[in-house]
Amino acid sequence: MALGTVTVPHEPRFDAGRICLDLLATAHPAERLDTVEPLRAWISGSGLVPPGTPLDHADASWLPGFRELRGHVGRLLRDGDAGEPGPYDRALGRLNEIARAAPPVPCAVRGEDGTLVRRLAPPPGCAGLLALLARDAVELLTDPEARAAVRECEGDNCPLVYLDTSRGRRRRWCSSEVCGNRERVARHRRRAALARA
Repeated sequence: MALGTVTVPHEPRFDAGRICLDLLATAHPAERLDTVEPLRAWISGSGLVPPGTPLDHADASWLPGFRELRGHVGRLLRDGDAGEPGPYDRALGRLNEIARAAPPVPCAVRGEDGTLVRRLAPPPGCAGLLALLARDAVELLTDPEARAAVRECEGDNCPLVYLDTSRGRRRRWCSSEVCGNRERVARHRRRAALARA
Protein backbone atom coordinates (compact mmCIF):
# COMPACT_ATOMS: atom_id res chain seq x y z
CA MET A 1 0.00 0.00 0.00
CA ALA A 2 1.41 3.40 -0.92
CA LEU A 3 2.18 5.92 1.77
CA GLY A 4 -0.56 8.46 2.28
CA THR A 5 -3.32 6.13 1.11
CA VAL A 6 -6.07 4.80 3.28
CA THR A 7 -7.69 1.42 2.78
CA VAL A 8 -11.44 1.62 2.32
CA PRO A 9 -12.83 -0.50 5.19
CA HIS A 10 -14.60 -3.01 2.95
CA GLU A 11 -12.02 -3.24 0.18
CA PRO A 12 -9.86 -6.37 0.08
CA ARG A 13 -6.59 -5.99 1.97
CA PHE A 14 -3.32 -7.50 0.89
CA ASP A 15 -0.89 -6.10 3.45
CA ALA A 16 -0.47 -8.99 5.90
CA GLY A 17 2.76 -10.26 4.37
CA ARG A 18 1.51 -13.74 3.43
CA ILE A 19 -1.39 -14.74 1.24
CA CYS A 20 -2.82 -17.09 3.90
CA LEU A 21 -2.84 -14.15 6.35
CA ASP A 22 -4.55 -11.95 3.75
CA LEU A 23 -7.26 -14.62 3.59
CA LEU A 24 -7.88 -14.14 7.33
CA ALA A 25 -8.57 -10.44 6.68
CA THR A 26 -11.60 -11.36 4.57
CA ALA A 27 -13.62 -11.90 7.77
CA HIS A 28 -13.04 -8.42 9.20
CA PRO A 29 -14.78 -6.08 9.83
CA ALA A 30 -17.53 -8.20 8.30
CA GLU A 31 -17.72 -11.25 6.05
CA ARG A 32 -16.26 -10.24 2.70
CA LEU A 33 -16.57 -13.61 0.99
CA ASP A 34 -20.35 -13.61 1.02
CA THR A 35 -20.86 -13.71 -2.75
CA VAL A 36 -18.81 -14.89 -5.69
CA GLU A 37 -17.87 -11.42 -6.99
CA PRO A 38 -15.85 -10.44 -3.89
CA LEU A 39 -14.24 -13.89 -3.98
CA ARG A 40 -13.19 -13.41 -7.61
CA ALA A 41 -11.83 -9.95 -6.75
CA TRP A 42 -9.91 -11.36 -3.80
CA ILE A 43 -8.42 -14.22 -5.85
CA SER A 44 -7.27 -11.77 -8.54
CA GLY A 45 -6.04 -9.12 -6.11
CA SER A 46 -4.17 -11.58 -3.91
CA GLY A 47 -1.92 -12.76 -6.72
CA LEU A 48 -3.16 -16.35 -6.53
CA VAL A 49 -3.61 -16.14 -10.28
CA PRO A 50 -1.71 -14.13 -12.90
CA PRO A 51 -3.23 -10.75 -13.84
CA GLY A 52 -6.03 -11.10 -16.36
CA THR A 53 -6.84 -14.73 -15.51
CA PRO A 54 -10.52 -15.28 -16.28
CA LEU A 55 -12.49 -16.48 -13.27
CA ASP A 56 -15.95 -16.61 -14.83
CA HIS A 57 -16.16 -20.32 -13.97
CA ALA A 58 -15.83 -19.53 -10.22
CA ASP A 59 -19.25 -19.80 -8.65
CA ALA A 60 -20.93 -19.76 -5.25
CA SER A 61 -19.88 -23.37 -4.62
CA TRP A 62 -16.31 -22.05 -4.09
CA LEU A 63 -17.25 -19.85 -1.13
CA PRO A 64 -17.55 -22.55 1.58
CA GLY A 65 -14.11 -23.95 0.76
CA PHE A 66 -12.39 -20.57 1.11
CA ARG A 67 -14.24 -19.78 4.33
CA GLU A 68 -13.48 -23.24 5.73
CA LEU A 69 -9.77 -22.91 4.98
CA ARG A 70 -9.76 -19.43 6.51
CA GLY A 71 -11.22 -20.87 9.72
CA HIS A 72 -8.61 -23.62 9.91
CA VAL A 73 -5.71 -21.22 9.30
CA GLY A 74 -7.07 -18.87 11.95
CA ARG A 75 -7.39 -21.65 14.50
CA LEU A 76 -3.88 -22.95 13.79
CA LEU A 77 -2.32 -19.51 14.10
CA ARG A 78 -4.28 -18.26 17.09
CA ASP A 79 -4.60 -21.44 19.13
CA GLY A 80 -1.14 -22.84 18.46
CA ASP A 81 -0.13 -25.98 20.30
CA ALA A 82 -1.73 -24.62 23.47
CA GLY A 83 -5.22 -24.89 22.01
CA GLU A 84 -7.58 -27.78 22.55
CA PRO A 85 -5.95 -30.81 20.91
CA GLY A 86 -9.14 -32.05 19.22
CA PRO A 87 -10.10 -28.91 17.26
CA TYR A 88 -6.45 -27.99 16.61
CA ASP A 89 -5.62 -31.45 15.28
CA ARG A 90 -8.77 -31.53 13.12
CA ALA A 91 -7.85 -28.13 11.65
CA LEU A 92 -4.29 -29.33 11.01
CA GLY A 93 -5.52 -32.53 9.36
CA ARG A 94 -7.92 -30.64 7.14
CA LEU A 95 -5.24 -28.08 6.18
CA ASN A 96 -2.93 -30.91 5.12
CA GLU A 97 -5.73 -32.59 3.19
CA ILE A 98 -6.53 -29.38 1.29
CA ALA A 99 -2.81 -28.85 0.53
CA ARG A 100 -2.62 -32.24 -1.23
CA ALA A 101 -4.69 -31.16 -4.23
CA ALA A 102 -2.83 -30.38 -7.43
CA PRO A 103 -2.17 -26.65 -7.73
CA PRO A 104 -2.87 -24.76 -10.95
CA VAL A 105 -0.26 -25.39 -13.65
CA PRO A 106 1.65 -22.28 -14.75
CA CYS A 107 2.91 -21.97 -18.30
CA ALA A 108 4.74 -19.29 -20.26
CA VAL A 109 2.98 -17.80 -23.29
CA ARG A 110 3.71 -14.86 -25.53
CA GLY A 111 1.92 -11.71 -24.53
CA GLU A 112 0.53 -9.16 -26.99
CA ASP A 113 3.90 -7.40 -27.13
CA GLY A 114 5.81 -10.65 -27.67
CA THR A 115 7.24 -10.93 -24.15
CA LEU A 116 6.64 -14.05 -22.13
CA VAL A 117 3.90 -13.87 -19.51
CA ARG A 118 2.64 -16.41 -17.02
CA ARG A 119 -0.77 -18.01 -17.56
CA LEU A 120 -2.53 -20.96 -15.99
CA ALA A 121 -3.55 -23.95 -18.07
CA PRO A 122 -6.27 -25.03 -17.76
CA PRO A 123 -8.24 -22.32 -15.91
CA PRO A 124 -7.71 -22.70 -12.16
CA GLY A 125 -10.17 -24.77 -10.19
CA CYS A 126 -11.28 -24.18 -6.63
CA ALA A 127 -9.34 -27.14 -5.17
CA GLY A 128 -6.12 -26.04 -6.85
CA LEU A 129 -6.39 -22.47 -5.56
CA LEU A 130 -7.22 -23.71 -2.07
CA ALA A 131 -4.16 -25.97 -2.29
CA LEU A 132 -1.96 -22.95 -3.01
CA LEU A 133 -3.36 -21.16 0.04
CA ALA A 134 -3.05 -24.24 2.24
CA ARG A 135 0.56 -24.77 1.16
CA ASP A 136 1.35 -21.16 2.01
CA ALA A 137 -0.11 -21.77 5.48
CA VAL A 138 1.89 -25.00 5.86
CA GLU A 139 5.08 -23.12 4.97
CA LEU A 140 4.28 -20.38 7.48
CA LEU A 141 3.34 -22.78 10.27
CA THR A 142 6.45 -24.91 9.82
CA ASP A 143 8.99 -22.09 9.46
CA PRO A 144 10.03 -21.14 13.03
CA GLU A 145 11.42 -17.75 11.98
CA ALA A 146 8.31 -16.76 10.01
CA ARG A 147 5.99 -18.15 12.68
CA ALA A 148 7.78 -16.06 15.32
CA ALA A 149 7.14 -12.96 13.20
CA VAL A 150 3.34 -13.43 13.16
CA ARG A 151 1.70 -10.69 15.22
CA GLU A 152 -1.86 -9.74 16.10
CA CYS A 153 -2.81 -6.13 15.51
CA GLU A 154 -2.81 -3.97 18.64
CA GLY A 155 -5.61 -1.81 17.26
CA ASP A 156 -8.85 -1.60 19.22
CA ASN A 157 -11.19 -4.40 18.15
CA CYS A 158 -8.90 -5.52 15.32
CA PRO A 159 -8.30 -9.28 15.22
CA LEU A 160 -6.10 -9.21 12.09
CA VAL A 161 -2.73 -10.91 12.04
CA TYR A 162 0.28 -10.02 9.92
CA LEU A 163 3.89 -10.97 9.33
CA ASP A 164 6.15 -8.45 11.07
CA THR A 165 9.14 -7.94 8.81
CA SER A 166 9.88 -4.45 10.12
CA ARG A 167 13.31 -3.44 11.33
CA GLY A 168 13.57 -4.46 14.96
CA ARG A 169 10.28 -6.37 14.73
CA ARG A 170 8.41 -3.48 16.32
CA ARG A 171 5.39 -3.20 14.03
CA ARG A 172 2.24 -2.83 16.14
CA TRP A 173 -0.65 -2.61 13.68
CA CYS A 174 -1.98 -4.53 10.72
CA SER A 175 -1.82 -1.24 8.85
CA SER A 176 -0.25 2.02 9.93
CA GLU A 177 -2.73 3.84 7.70
CA VAL A 178 -5.77 2.15 9.25
CA CYS A 179 -5.31 0.96 12.84
CA GLY A 180 -2.14 2.98 13.43
CA ASN A 181 -3.87 6.17 12.34
CA ARG A 182 -6.87 5.41 14.58
CA GLU A 183 -4.51 4.93 17.54
CA ARG A 184 -2.67 8.19 16.82
CA VAL A 185 -5.97 10.10 16.53
CA ALA A 186 -7.24 8.56 19.79
CA ARG A 187 -3.97 9.44 21.55
CA HIS A 188 -4.20 13.03 20.26
CA ARG A 189 -7.80 13.32 21.47
CA ARG A 190 -6.84 12.01 24.94
CA ARG A 191 -4.00 14.55 25.20
CA ALA A 192 -6.28 17.35 23.99
CA ALA A 193 -8.95 16.38 26.53
CA LEU A 194 -6.37 16.36 29.34
CA ALA A 195 -5.09 19.77 28.24
CA ARG A 196 -8.62 21.20 28.34
CA ALA A 197 -9.30 19.76 31.80
